[in-house]
This record gives sequence, C-alpha cells and structure tokens, in this order.
Amino acid sequence: MKENQLIGLFDKHPAILELAGSIEKQEFQRIGIPGLAGSLKAVTLAGIFSKTSLTHLVLLPEKEDAAYFYNDLVALTGDDSVFFFPSTYKRSVQYEQTEPANIVLRTETLNHLASGKRKGIIVSYPESVMEKVISRRNLKKNTLNISKGDKISLEFLEEMLREYNFKRVDFVYEPGQYAIRGSIADLFSYSTDLPYRIDFFGEEVESIRTFKTDDQLSVAVQKQISVIPNIQDISIEEVNDSFTDFLPPSALIWFDDSAFIRDKMNNIFFQIEEKEESGHFSGKRDLIITGNRFIDECEEFRIIEFGKRGAFPLQKLIEFRSELQPVFNKNFKLLTEKLISNKISGYRTFIISESQSQIDRLRDIFAEINPDVQFTPLLLNLHSGFTDNDLNISVYTDHQIFDRYHKFRIRGYFTRHESISVKELTGLNPGDYVVHIDHGIGKFGGLEKIEVNGKIQEAIKLVYRDNDTLYVGIHSLHRISKYKGKDDSAPKIYKLGSGAWQKLKQTTKNRVKDIAKDLIILYAKRLASKGYPFSPDSYMQRELESSFIYEDTPDQLIATNAIKEDMEAPHPMDRLVCGDVGFGKTEVAIRAAFKAAADSKQVAVLVPTTILALQHYKTFNERLKGFPCNVEYLTRYKKAAEQKKILSQLEEGKIDIIIGTHKLVGQEVRFKDLGLLIIDEEQRFGVSVKEKLKKLKTNVDTLTLTATPIPRTLQFSLMGARDLSIINTPPPNRMPIITELHGFNEEIIKEGIEYEVSRNGQVFVIHNRVENIKEIQTKISRICPNVKSAVVHGQMKGTDIENVMFNFIQGDYDVLIATTIIESGLDIPNANTIFINDAHKFGLSELHQLRGRVGRSNKKAFCYLLTPPPDNLTHEARRRLKAIEEFSELGSGFNLAMQDLDIRGSGNLLGGEQSGFIADVGFETYQKILNEAITELRETEPVEQDTAVPSLKAQPALRPDKTYVSDFQIDTDLEIMFPDEYVSNISERIRLYKELNEIGNEETLHTFVNKLTDRFGPLPPPAADLVDIVRIKWIAVRLGVEKILLKNNLLIANFISDPDSQFYKSSLFISIMNYIGQKHGQMAVKQKDSKLSLTIKEIKSVKAAIQILNSILQGIESKN
Repeated sequence: MKENQLIGLFDKHPAILELAGSIEKQEFQRIGIPGLAGSLKAVTLAGIFSKTSLTHLVLLPEKEDAAYFYNDLVALTGDDSVFFFPSTYKRSVQYEQTEPANIVLRTETLNHLASGKRKGIIVSYPESVMEKVISRRNLKKNTLNISKGDKISLEFLEEMLREYNFKRVDFVYEPGQYAIRGSIADLFSYSTDLPYRIDFFGEEVESIRTFKTDDQLSVAVQKQISVIPNIQDISIEEVNDSFTDFLPPSALIWFDDSAFIRDKMNNIFFQIEEKEESGHFSGKRDLIITGNRFIDECEEFRIIEFGKRGAFPLQKLIEFRSELQPVFNKNFKLLTEKLISNKISGYRTFIISESQSQIDRLRDIFAEINPDVQFTPLLLNLHSGFTDNDLNISVYTDHQIFDRYHKFRIRGYFTRHESISVKELTGLNPGDYVVHIDHGIGKFGGLEKIEVNGKIQEAIKLVYRDNDTLYVGIHSLHRISKYKGKDDSAPKIYKLGSGAWQKLKQTTKNRVKDIAKDLIILYAKRLASKGYPFSPDSYMQRELESSFIYEDTPDQLIATNAIKEDMEAPHPMDRLVCGDVGFGKTEVAIRAAFKAAADSKQVAVLVPTTILALQHYKTFNERLKGFPCNVEYLTRYKKAAEQKKILSQLEEGKIDIIIGTHKLVGQEVRFKDLGLLIIDEEQRFGVSVKEKLKKLKTNVDTLTLTATPIPRTLQFSLMGARDLSIINTPPPNRMPIITELHGFNEEIIKEGIEYEVSRNGQVFVIHNRVENIKEIQTKISRICPNVKSAVVHGQMKGTDIENVMFNFIQGDYDVLIATTIIESGLDIPNANTIFINDAHKFGLSELHQLRGRVGRSNKKAFCYLLTPPPDNLTHEARRRLKAIEEFSELGSGFNLAMQDLDIRGSGNLLGGEQSGFIADVGFETYQKILNEAITELRETEPVEQDTAVPSLKAQPALRPDKTYVSDFQIDTDLEIMFPDEYVSNISERIRLYKELNEIGNEETLHTFVNKLTDRFGPLPPPAADLVDIVRIKWIAVRLGVEKILLKNNLLIANFISDPDSQFYKSSLFISIMNYIGQKHGQMAVKQKDSKLSLTIKEIKSVKAAIQILNSILQGIESKN
C-alpha cells in the first residue's frame, strides 16, 4: 500500500523501536515521549499499532485536534480499526443539544469494545470521555442480532423496533427510524452509518443489505447485523459506567497535555454544578464525571504522554528530535531554497498531497524556478508536516505550502443528504400551486383513483377557478410542474376553457423570441470582429493559481480554461460566469485579470457598489501580493486629488488593474491600453451604464460574473447567444458553517460574540424589524459591555449605510446589527459568526443567503438561528429551520430547489423585463416556453445563422432520426399504475411517475426498474405495464404519432395534427403509408377534418401494442 510507505520509513526509527520494546516488555507504566512535532505523533502511533495487538485510546485537548489526528491515523492504517469517539452533544454537555450522528459513532465504538476485539485505536477528547456511558450488560441487553437465514417474522421485528423507540416512517433517512413495505423492512440502527434493508421470505430472513439514504438504493450485502437503539434514551440509573470500564486491562492510553485535559473536564463539571445550584436544573450533572476522577481511573492503565503538561509522574523518557514544517507563506523561492539546503544537509524531502494534480503543479513551478530541485511525492492525507532529525527526513504537506485550509473527514459521520430535503421541498403536496402548460395555474388536489371501463387507474387532480376539476393522467405528468413564483404570494388561478392562459403564453413566447433574436445577431457580429489574442500562461500564472487557498473544483477549472481559451482566441471574448455566493467566481476573475496584466494590458473591474469596490480591491491585492501587478480602486470615497492622480496613472499605463463603480465608464476615464473588462453582478447596473458598456465592449474581452443560478436546461438554449460557464460545485475544503438553533438565550449570545471577538473576528446580528433594532443594540451592549456595535438598515440614507459598512470592513466595529440589507453580495472574510433573530420568519433561501455571509475564509464559522420554542412554530417553519441546520455545507443543488431563489435573476440573462412574466407563468413553464421559442427560432432561420456565424460548434446538431413530435399523449382503459400496496407514499409515487415520464432510452429504463425492485420488491403487473407504456411512447414518436388510444381492444394512433408539418412531406410518412397498405386486413387509416389516424384491431394488452408498433417500425426500416 502506498500509505504505509511512510510507516515503513519510520520502522527503524530508534525512538519508535525503543518505545515498542518498552510496551512489549511492560516494564514501565508511565512513559513520556517529548519532541514529537506535527503528524509525526500519528506516524509514531501507527508504527506502534502495526507492531502490537492492543487497544489504544488517544486523548487530545480539542475536538478539532482529535478529528485531524483521527484523519491522519485513517490515512496511515486504513479505517477498519480506527474509531472516533465524539461527545453526544453538538458543542458540549453545557448546551444540551444532542447530535444523532455523534450518538451513532459512540455506539459503534462501544459496540466494538464490547465485542471483545483486542486491536483498535479510539480517538477522543475531554468533552466526550467525561460523559458516563451505558454499562456493558445493558448494551448487550439492548442489542438485537439478526443473521441471514434466521427464523423471525416481520411482526416480531416490528414489535422489537417499537420497544426500542424506533419510529415508523415511509422512507428511512436517519437513525432510529424503520419502514415496512410488503416483505421488505428498512431500519436505521444507532450502531452504523448506513441503514439496513432486510428481505423476508415468509418467516425467514432471505437477505440483508445496507443502503444509501439519499437514493434509497442498496450498497452491500451483510451476513449479520446488530440493531441498537439510541443509548442516550436509556434511563439514567442504567448509565453509570465510565468510558474506561469498556477498555481491556492491557489498553494503552495516549495523552496530549493530560493536565490541560483534566482541568478542562473539571471546568465544565463545575460550570454545570454552579448552574444546577442556581436553579437551572437539567440533571446533566449526574451524567458526567470530573477530570480528577477520570485521571484516577486512567491510573489503572499504561500511559504514554506526548504533551508538555502532564498530570502523571513519568518513569521513562524517550526523546524524539523533530520540528514542525517551516512556514513558506506560498513563497516558492523560499521553498526551493529549503529543498536544496535539505539535500545538501543529507535530508530526504517528501511532499504529500491528496491530489496528483497538486503534485504536478508543484513540479511545474519547480521546473521553472530551479530544475535541480528534488522531492519524493506521496499521495497521502496528513494534517501537519514535520522534519525528523533522527532519520533525516522532511515531510511537507501541500496544503501548508499553499496555505490552504485542510478539512477533516470522519467516516460514518452520517448526514442527511441534500437530495432528501430537495425532494421534500420540490415534492408536490395537496394545496400546492401547479402549472399545466395547456390550462394555466391551478391547485394540486392529490392523486385520485378513477374508473375507466371498469378498470382502476390513477390520475392527478387539479382544481381551477370556481372549483372546476381537471384530471391529468399519469402519462401527462410532464405537462404539469410546481409553480415557483417570485415569493410566497399566491398566483392568479385560471378558469378552465378561457383563452386567457393561451394568450399569456403566446405573448411570453413572442417577447422571448425577440430578445433571443437580438442576442444571436450580436453573437455573430462579435465572432466576426477582431480582438487581441493573449499569449499562453506564464510560470507566474501557474504560481498564482496553485497558491489559491482552496482546491479548485472541477467547474472552476473548466471555467478558468474556457476563459483562457477565449482570451487567446483572435476574436473578443464575451463570457458569462454563473455561480452561487462563495463558489469562487472572484478567483476565476483574478486569474483572468492577471493573465491580461502579464501581457501588459490593462484590466477594468466594474462593480455595482462602492463597498464591493473596496472589497474586491482588498481581495485582488491579497491574492496578487508579491506579483508585479499594480491594483487600484476608484470610488467616491477617494479624495478628489487621489482620484485625479489615479486617472493620470491610468492614462500613463502605470496601473494594471483598476476596480471601480460606474465612475469607470465616465468621460474622464481614459485607458492607455484596455485589454479586459470584468463586470461583477451585471444585473445590478442601470440601463445607461449598460449602454456605455456596449461602446467599450466592442473589441475588448469581456467577462461577466453573476450569482444568479442558471438551470442547466437554459444553458443549451442560450448556447447560440452567449458563452456560458457555470460553477455549480462548492469549494471542497470550505469549512462547514456550524449551525445551531436556540431560543433568544443571552448566554449563547454572550459566548458567541465574546469567542468571535477574542479571535479578532467580527459578528453579524440580523434583526429584520427596523422599529426595534435599536433595542437589540442596547441589549447587546448590556450583555457584552466591551464590544463596539453599529446598526444598519434600509431606511437609512445610502451614503450612511455605506459609511457604516465601510467602517465595519475596516474593523472599527465588532458587531454589525443589520436587517437583511447585508444579504446581497457582501464578502467580509473577517466576520465569521452570525446571529439570525426570529429565524422562523425567513424563507429558506434567505437563511441560506444570510448564512453565506460568514465562513468565507478558512476560519471556523458559526451561525445561530434564534427562534421561539419549537412548539410555537408552524410545521413549515420547523421543517425549514431543520433543513438549514442540518446542511451546514450547502451545494448549489439545494439552492436551485429553493422556491424563492429561482427567479432572482434568470430573467436578466435575456433582459431585464423577464421576471415579470416569470411570475405570471411560473418558473419551469417559463423555461419550457423559452426552450420552445429558441428551437422554433433555429428551425425558421437556419440560413441566416449559418452565414453569419462561422463556428457555432456549441449548437447541438439535429439527430439523424429526426422526430416531428414534440409532445406525445396516451390514453388507455388498461390498469396501469404503481398500486398503493407497492408504493404507499403519495409524493414518492408522483416523483416516480414523473421520473418514469422523462426516461428516454432502454438503459435508463432498465436502471429505473432495478431501483424499483431493490426498494419495493418485484414489479406487480400494473407497474410492469406502466413501464412498457414508456416503450410505446418511444416507438410512437419515431413513427410521427402524437396520441395513442388503447381502449376496447383497439389501438388508435393519431398522426401529427398540424397538416403543414414537414412530417407529411417526408420519406418516413410515405414508407408508413406503404407498409399499412400491405396490412389492410388488420390496420386501417382514416382521415377526419384533415386529421389522420390509424386503427389496429385485437390489441388486448400493452405488450401486444408494443409488438405491433415495433413490427411497423421494423417493416419500414427494412424497406429503407
């Protein structure tokens, strides 16, 4: 194994060999091993672990130290025998908030120890080991073991689960839940990170599999499993053992600063004792032990100390001679010198990184600075580099060289997946507004069974104005979508059968067409004009890129490369980069700006507000520190003399990058040689600025950034209009934002603010009512008297708001109390704690946007949602808060699912006046109309486009088997649906119908059926027929059939209703008619009111329909 190469190197380390000998001979009870630096601690333990068969408990002072140490051990030894033992609570026992994921990890560890396995490493920290645990006897009593082939009935299993306080749900997604569907039981035990699916055959366990919560699909087969309830629920009398009672007598306990660990435990214990004595009784005192008691209990075991402050008298010292990795601060010259001096002094240098691309980057940089540099790369994930002076080895980590945040991952740290909440949010619930593309906006009335010729079918009920009801068959689900409007205001509900909706749809389509037409013409012009081709990347460019604090996401790399290609191309660039807040758009812009500056071209960065200008100036300056590049900014905050000086320097070409508000497009600004224009948040500029920009832009490369999420479906339609890059993945090593729900608790507020200020950070407090915002300021001044605070809200004058913000960015205030005015685009890396008061009054996207204001640097960030007690909140508000609390790292998938975010600006992509009619027709319907409009445009004007645009390679080519049918319908009296007893949950059934409707090929359909069988068991006949209906649809569309009726043993296929369609002029149509002519006994063609239909007799099942349609298709193809 590649990982163990490092342990192999240290195998012969004199101090490690001496330590292993001492442990084996058991001659000393207390050993001190000073002098261990960085990850050498983990390397030493991993080395000892490989030489012995013992249980090791490692205690570190802080949870984060423990998590990184755990990560190092997993990288070095594999994760089968390393366990992380966290506290039950989110922060610590004082705050009483439990964390289900932690309980799972605790149970898993106790289960491992109770099973009598000798070998393993457990990593923990004071807050965790000071909690008492359930006794071994009770753990055994509360464990249900199930093996394949066991004779137990579903009823017995359900009874046991109820006794264990498990909750029955439709779909299992968190510990302590179970679901039963037919002969399948799903359950999520507290002892593992994945739930189990048990298949019964009568009263025998036929198979056991683990499955994933997000897609509910099986992962791996298990022979035997243990089901354990939430051990925190078990009554207090039974939780009285200390964690050390679970350790075997031969165990070794490793301490980092045992005196500090003891004092920390004592401190927490006395705080809780004080609280309880002053009347805050929580019963928590009986669940924890003091540090003194814990240290006494450890006396019975052998102890190894690698910290400085020990609480134990030591019997033997084994010294290590090592030091931490030097700080290079991204200075590659310094690093190169160090590597060369290492080589001269006889030291071998290893550079470790998780990704091969980082190692390649380093090689490139060294190759250009000094080709003689030598190092050995290792693909490994360690937290902290070190140099060992006994073996003359230096191990450097790439994240320290590049000064990046390094993230820990804890195996089995189960989190609810985004997709589950996305399903909850986008799922249709009765009462939701839906849009039917032909009939307009109505209300969803649920799934109803209707009888057709004596057979039961399922349909979706929509209620329109005056209680008119429309039933939509499950095959026409693609015609309806959930209405997403501007905000929570109710849309207009239409009357069935009136022409109002069709009219609105047509106007929207015409206006979209006009806008799109202009864009396509502009695009063509731009491709024909001449621009400046920039030269390829220099080594400084590579150095700049590798020093980015986060790892590039795939989307970011694609965007960066696309921009560079555009800049190096002979025609001017016009690229739009879309990405959510904090997804690294600014970084992409900095790279482009530097590339232009490296070619001695000037760059103008245009931003909507003075505050943003200052912010960008700081970001650009920070990133380009040490590079030969001059950055300035121009806003009304600059004194007149300063402005004058900047303008003259700009004209002389002394400034490479200028950042400013709309002042930059004014008459008095002249550039010596402008090469690149970067526009941030384009949608926030007025029309006049945009007009001036158009003049500037004609042959200058332009890069536009926007935080508006653009759905994938829109991209293709816009291909011919704009070059588009989408950054959809959040940076991988972003610190998750720790999100907690609390009442308006002064203690939490005091602790949160004081902690942030103590690390020189700043705090946001969001309070969305202007009338009493001053009271909040008074309250905060009372709680934290030494903290400077300022207030900002929308009723203040624009200049006052900017002044306060400006001072806050400069660090004059510690706390900013604001309304949601701060939600847009402000990036203050120094603010890493946010309190949101009355959080239940905000929409999901607002909460997400507000929370996105913190956690912008590599510091740990906190978000506290303050709300009244949960019982007083509506169900909706509780669900929203729970979702936002659980997803501390939000990807953009989540944003797009949030109702109110979708509109925010997709309109502006095509022009400002759009959002009006998005609100009228709903977001998804608007997308459909847009797609139709652009397809029609391309169909009608292909000639003009081909001549004007030489290289529209982005346009998807028409498929060779051209389809003439845009929308297919089927109507039948056969029983086809997912029966209730097969899929009982209504919204899941709708989701499956919808998914089935969108499947376009056999492979996907096959996967879909496999998923169904995995989750719900074999398909019953009505469900199997439903799947076959999809196959009918594919054949019909290829045959130019718009609608099929399968009733009374007849199949009636209606050809395209538009008599002018190209279909009737095609060779396909002629072949079909010829084929039918030969089969005139069974098939007949009729024409009625210029509509053509084909009737086939004796079709009694879906399978028969597929066969006959297939035979027509094959008959035609064999002729052609």
